[in-house]
Amino acid sequence: MPKPGDLIEIDRGIYKHWALYMGDGYVIHIVPPSEIAGAGVCSLMSVAHNRATVQLDLLETVAGKDSHRVKNLLDSEYVPRDIDEILMEAKSMVGRVLRYDIVSCNCEHFVTNLRYGKPESRQVRNALYGLGAGAAAAGGMLLGVLAAAAIRSGNKEKKTEGHRPSHY
Repeated sequence: MPKPGDLIEIDRGIYKHWALYMGDGYVIHIVPPSEIAGAGVCSLMSVAHNRATVQLDLLETVAGKDSHRVKNLLDSEYVPRDIDEILMEAKSMVGRVLRYDIVSCNCEHFVTNLRYGKPESRQVRNALYGLGAGAAAAGGMLLGVLAAAAIRSGNKEKKTEGHRPSHY
């Protein structure tokens, strides 16, 4: 059972939508125009928007049929702000239109800033880390292929140099 100030992670399939529990079944979250409960991959169109509205909605409406859970993901790193301060600030933001950017100002940044005073997105960090690791792995494979090709080429040259026709 969520408590006021808890972070709620909503599984949209290939990404997570984040909200902050306000109490009595309500959450606050930022909503780009394409963020729709149960829309799954279709909600990914959020990346095309640069504005999002702060909304207070029922958790069951926001989650729709998507699974959700309390996930205060940064409690081991940061001390959560005072609950009354979190809720007061969150309520004061309802209806505001904020800058939205999938990498630096998304729904996870919004709720972690409310709870901890630190706008962070582990989802983005992990995705960027994965891209970096993937690029490093691809680069490493390419270097390996090039090195193998260079070694083969060098071996062919050595074999040709060492082999002289008998008529010389």
